[in-house]
Amino acid sequence: MAKYDLTPRIAPNLDRHLVFPLLEFLQERQLHPDEQILKAKIELLNKTNMVDYAMDIHKSLYHTDDVPQDMIERRVEVVARLKALEDAAAPLVAFLQNPNAVQELRADKHYNLQMLNDRYLIGPDQIEALYQYAKFQFECGNYSGAADYLYQYRALCTNSERSLSALWGKLAAEILMQNWDIALEELNRLKEIIDSKSFSSPLNQVQSRIWLMHWSLFIFFNHDNGRTQIIDLFNQDKYLNAIQTSAPHLLRYLASAFIVNKRRRPQFKDFIKVIQQEQYSYKDPITEFLACVYVNYDFDGAQKKMRECEEVILNDPFLGKRVEEGNFSTVPSRDEFLENARLFIFETYCRSHQRIDMSVLAEKLNLNYEEAERWIVNLIRNSKLDAKIDSETGTVTMEPNHPNVYEQLIDHTKALQGRTYKLVSQILEHVQAQPAR
Repeated sequence: MAKYDLTPRIAPNLDRHLVFPLLEFLQERQLHPDEQILKAKIELLNKTNMVDYAMDIHKSLYHTDDVPQDMIERRVEVVARLKALEDAAAPLVAFLQNPNAVQELRADKHYNLQMLNDRYLIGPDQIEALYQYAKFQFECGNYSGAADYLYQYRALCTNSERSLSALWGKLAAEILMQNWDIALEELNRLKEIIDSKSFSSPLNQVQSRIWLMHWSLFIFFNHDNGRTQIIDLFNQDKYLNAIQTSAPHLLRYLASAFIVNKRRRPQFKDFIKVIQQEQYSYKDPITEFLACVYVNYDFDGAQKKMRECEEVILNDPFLGKRVEEGNFSTVPSRDEFLENARLFIFETYCRSHQRIDMSVLAEKLNLNYEEAERWIVNLIRNSKLDAKIDSETGTVTMEPNHPNVYEQLIDHTKALQGRTYKLVSQILEHVQAQPAR
């Protein structure tokens, strides 16, 4: 299953610290040689200040208690630099740790800067030192301290570009600490800035959206409401366009969210068209499963892909792993995925057949005869499916379901209204973007 590993595509769009959880997962799954994973870890660590961790990895990789001299010297440099930054930021850190003093701060950043300078002799140098100190703490792996200092820095920073950089760092720190609710708040705050009309250039905007979607995978596949929120974000026109142009591999996660989501979204039909369009630029068993069921009506192919989907899910660091009680633990969403995948096959197969042989249907669903019969009985009982099982002949009979003309008219009208709204929005954006004459 290593050929379906998306880590080489995902990693370039992440902060290097966010790549470590992915490597840990791959090491547990043994998808790649252990030596290869350890070398990748050291390569990442060489660009951080986590020297002690790098030493531990070096010892594991080369089976020795000795470490290279350059690592020892690097550690001395890191400790000295940390102490220097701590001293430079000390006046502002002391102020921020004093509750009575912090109460003097207001929403007006310019007032705060003037007040800090007049009363506490804290100026731009100390504020910049706080940012550098927070960034250094992050590079050392102290994500809690980094998150606190970056939050405080953003409350004082008047430079929008530097404030944005601090927000990215705060988001990474919250993800690494697995504070999913706070991370989701930071993600939404970052999205609002990226989507604003004043945000940098269109090219940077597209690149930032791609980064945001990659970082969001950690949150959406661990947060309780993540499967809904990933559809809300990824399926927006601007974000879906970014996926299609620069990151089609993210279709795996959007497809998975659509499959496991209990409520069938109206956007699902449009998403199937995207899967069809992009199958030449990207495909894997999950996207191919949807293409088999809804594009090609190839139920034998869907059955084979469903088996492959099971392996893909178990070996994907986002789909096969989520958080339970604050710790990473392997809780496969495999059963839920397969249950819904069978439902997709069953619904589509039943639309084109009025009488279905149970043994044939069991084969399509990757179940034995008894399991298939039990599964269909429960499905009929718990849903509005108008079908009957004839145990004597071993068939499922579907009652004809003639579409209501009025309901069809309402559905088409709703779709037309949505398209009109999108068109008007795009025209207004284009007009507003034109320079005034």
